[in-house]
Amino acid sequence: MPAPFTVRLDDSTLNALDDLAEKTDRSRNWLVARAVEDFVALNAWQIGKIAAGLEAADRGDFASDSQLARVRKKFAPKP
Repeated sequence: MPAPFTVRLDDSTLNALDDLAEKTDRSRNWLVARAVEDFVALNAWQIGKIAAGLEAADRGDFASDSQLARVRKKFAPKP
């Protein structure tokens, strides 16, 4: 069940939110709830990836020299 939560926004952000709500035919609440959900999900994903990378590093699981060379070649500037 949703719980009430108060957030304070500056006037320009609130005006932009109201404008977006009107243009998308959504409520302020709906837009803010989706934005927070997306923010939390993205950051949880990123923290999970960082934790997995640290665990791999702790195991000594690093890319080989040939794997690194392949990536460097792929992204090297073209002459």
